[in-house]
Amino acid sequence: TFIGVMIGHYIYFIDVYEFLFTVGAALGAMFSGLLFRGRWKLALAYYAALLVAYFASPIAWQLPIWGMWDTYLGGAALIFIVWMIRRGSWETLLKKRASFALALCAFVGLEADVLFRIFLFIPCQTYQLFYGFDVEALRLIWMAGAVGTPVKAAISTFATAMIGPPLIKTIARMNLFKE
Repeated sequence: TFIGVMIGHYIYFIDVYEFLFTVGAALGAMFSGLLFRGRWKLALAYYAALLVAYFASPIAWQLPIWGMWDTYLGGAALIFIVWMIRRGSWETLLKKRASFALALCAFVGLEADVLFRIFLFIPCQTYQLFYGFDVEALRLIWMAGAVGTPVKAAISTFATAMIGPPLIKTIARMNLFKE
């Protein structure tokens, strides 16, 4: 994931600062994989810590709270996955509804990526350090992001739900998984 994102940023170059934000994609992919395997503690701790960091930032309270609605939905999906794992239903869901389980894991991973980017942008103040944005510019960015980001996440989640199950079956038949 990380290599692919880095190549993508070289091809569609915006500025050098964007490379720092690419770390989020690898983190998101890692959390998707961990959740798919039923390992939820690290993902939940990460999500909680970054949301706390965001809301502890004074600038966050000047931005529209609804601007991160997709990230909140990702948190709800993560809590649903944790609930399914803890009650012992996750393996059944993986077997009977693999597309749905993959979509959930992909969506949470995508939103973990978004949350990392938000963490760098707001609590780490790169909006000001790198870009020189003021509060008014941030509000506009937040409103635009509340529309554009969820559309990208929805497309990626749908693609994963469609392509993922046959790909996993093919790889499993090739005995590439240790399990």
